[in-house]
Amino acid sequence: MHTIRANKRDGGNRPPVTVKTYNSNRYAQEVIIKGPAKVIHRPNKPLSCGARVWIETDAEVELIGEQEWKDIKNY
Repeated sequence: MHTIRANKRDGGNRPPVTVKTYNSNRYAQEVIIKGPAKVIHRPNKPLSCGARVWIETDAEVELIGEQEWKDIKNY
């Protein structure tokens, strides 16, 4: 949500989607989930990052327009 607002405010093109794995965060413009997935909404028990809605899957994912954090934070 913060990234989408920042892009709107300054015309940036930061990737708004974060893909969290057990050991990393990846950032992309688009994600293709190649298998079963579920959408979870927990407004009263968000993730530690603050997310109240997220998608969980064990399937392979393809990130389109992926960028590394070091490139994003320099916007």
